[in-house]
Amino acid sequence: MADRPAKAEGMGWISSYITVKDVKKSLEFYKKAFDLETRMTMPDKDGKIIHAEMGYKDCIIMIGSECEESNSKAPSTLKGTPFGFYIYVEDVDKQFEKAKNAGAKVLQEPTTQFWGDRICSVACPEGHHWSFATNVSDFDPSKAPK
Repeated sequence: MADRPAKAEGMGWISSYITVKDVKKSLEFYKKAFDLETRMTMPDKDGKIIHAEMGYKDCIIMIGSECEESNSKAPSTLKGTPFGFYIYVEDVDKQFEKAKNAGAKVLQEPTTQFWGDRICSVACPEGHHWSFATNVSDFDPSKAPK
């Protein structure tokens, strides 16, 4: 093992991995709503996609189907999720409209926060929470809630 790098080429040292019910359908939604690009897919013996990697700028998000053996379940099965994404984009208002028009559930409309980011939050059809942000000002401690 010493002759190989510790991580695969193109991968970060930390990668997110989410579970969904339908990988193919989720990949299509994430492309349309969030501009995530499919980088690779892994089908099972019947041709159904069970694992994939999506990319955004220099980040990778892995996505897999529900799996009884590893007790992996989608938020829609669990009736909620404790996990969310926070992704910087060039124009949060434009990203919000794109996600909403693609069918994402609105959790928070674009709002400028005291720490300097303008953010919005949506849920994908599988139930994962996605927050998008554009930094619009420097953090001003005097504006922080007390």
